[in-house]
Amino acid sequence: METGDTPREEETVKATTTITAQPGSTASRVPRQEGIIKETIGLTDVKTLRAQARQGIEDGAMTAGYKGKVEMVIKLLNEALATEIVCVLRYKRHYFMASGINSLSVKGEFLQHATEEQVHADQLAERIVQLGGEPNFSPEGMLSRSHSEYVEGDSLVEMITEDLVAERIAIDSYREMITYVGTDDPTTCNLLEGILAQEEEHAEDLASLLKKLGP
Repeated sequence: METGDTPREEETVKATTTITAQPGSTASRVPRQEGIIKETIGLTDVKTLRAQARQGIEDGAMTAGYKGKVEMVIKLLNEALATEIVCVLRYKRHYFMASGINSLSVKGEFLQHATEEQVHADQLAERIVQLGGEPNFSPEGMLSRSHSEYVEGDSLVEMITEDLVAERIAIDSYREMITYVGTDDPTTCNLLEGILAQEEEHAEDLASLLKKLGP
């Protein structure tokens, strides 16, 4: 290749990369299409988002875009918090009181469930604070706020049965809360869905234990 050909090749590349889209071309239509899409799905423009973020800044995560009924959501979360605390206490009681030839593996299950229910309680309390509320840890009225009961049970089978009943109550409670919250509060909804999934696992574990122990 001759040395003199190089400038002509560079000029060709420059000409190719500096072509301006003609009116009516696909490239010129892209910005308008994006604008139409943005309007269709109802996205807020950047300037408005920035202005909203500066209003009520002391509210932290509670921005003007929150669509849920915050007072009701906090109430439901506090009921769920009470339910989880009662479950922790019941599982701990069963862990320490379980005895007999079949108790070793069952005690391990009780302790694991108690630990996971405590994690749920902490997650719920944290979300309540994010929503501007106060988590209710008061022992007074705890059982009335809780959806599940505190039943001690005498035998190993009775303990497992009462825990399974409590898990089934929690499962239905969380399903109803998820339906209520819906898309108005995606963060709370995702939290509740995660807890629900683990409560379902607990119920399956307990049902399996009952089958192993027999009538």
